[in-house]
Amino acid sequence: MVRVKLWGGLGNQMFQYALGRSLALKNQTYLQLDLSEYMVRDDAADYISRNFELDLFNVNYVTESKENFLVTKILNYISPVKYVQEKGFIYDPSVLDRKGRLYLYGYWQCENYFKSIENTIRNDFTFKSKPNTANTVHLDNMAKVNAISIHFRRGDYVTVQTAVNFNGICSIDYYKAAIAEIKNRVTNPHFFVFSDDLSWVKENIDFEDPHTYVEGNSGENSYEDMRLMAACKHNIIANSTFSWWGAWLNNNKDKVVVAPQNWFKSEKTDIIPNHWIKI
Repeated sequence: MVRVKLWGGLGNQMFQYALGRSLALKNQTYLQLDLSEYMVRDDAADYISRNFELDLFNVNYVTESKENFLVTKILNYISPVKYVQEKGFIYDPSVLDRKGRLYLYGYWQCENYFKSIENTIRNDFTFKSKPNTANTVHLDNMAKVNAISIHFRRGDYVTVQTAVNFNGICSIDYYKAAIAEIKNRVTNPHFFVFSDDLSWVKENIDFEDPHTYVEGNSGENSYEDMRLMAACKHNIIANSTFSWWGAWLNNNKDKVVVAPQNWFKSEKTDIIPNHWIKI
């Protein structure tokens, strides 16, 4: 058994699942998800309530233990569960050498944790549902142009003090530089604009090139933006695991992905793949 603690939004859940899946396959066992975090916590002013969302995809896991109480006691005696806690945001290759009954606790935000099973992860993260009519139109339009997704993450990054202090937001200068980088590398770009605050984007960002504001994918349908980002030919991401996965799932072999050099305000991280452009 490999058991992984899940918390956070969809992007974080995907990283946590991906490492768990990698270790489960390596240890020839099954992946179990600990979903206990997903409960209402409206009393916490600095906490954004999230929902479990991995079932949007064709993922492979169990939530209930396959072992009855007696079997569990015997297994714990013979082979106690080993707790593996993340030490920081820097890739730790020793984690992939862990064997036995494991419980994983961390964010695990680095593709090196699952790079060896990349095709499996890509297959697991295919959507179960088909896009609705509006998003089908977007997908059709994206296929006709040099589509560039550009994501502006705001939301709790500007309203929740803990997120403001730890994450921060990408500056307007970052987006100007990222757009210029794309225009140097891609002919006739068409920008598809994604954000949880499109009103702010429209007021603060001027696009000289053709662009489309992607609207309507909110609430329970927010995941549709990830599907659309992945369908673009190239990507400009925010310091957001949501748009990170949109770019990573992009299957264009010649894709250009621009990402912020500073993912957090002060913490170092290995979240950005080496072949992506950091600004």
